[in-house]
Amino acid sequence: MRISFERSGGFAGINLVKVFDSANLSENDINQVRRLVEAGDFFRLPKNITAKSPQPDRFQYILTVEDNNKKHTVEVGEQSMPGTLRPLIEWLMVASRRQN
Repeated sequence: MRISFERSGGFAGINLVKVFDSANLSENDINQVRRLVEAGDFFRLPKNITAKSPQPDRFQYILTVEDNNKKHTVEVGEQSMPGTLRPLIEWLMVASRRQN
């Protein structure tokens, strides 16, 4: 499994770009992120998830997950994020901080 994760926007406008590859993760992390992708039904989410009224200074996320010959990209705004996707985004943010 490979996940490309990008966060942009926010008040300071600082971009965060990380790539997570199962070859470089612990077995516990691999199992956890796989469960989060499945629980969020990631491969069935629409490509773009937008809010009815976008808000400035909110984060925008782009996630691409590649797993077993499947590849899917989702762009989602902080204010329009489905609750099922939030745990995966939170895990990726915590994992990004650990990599620094």
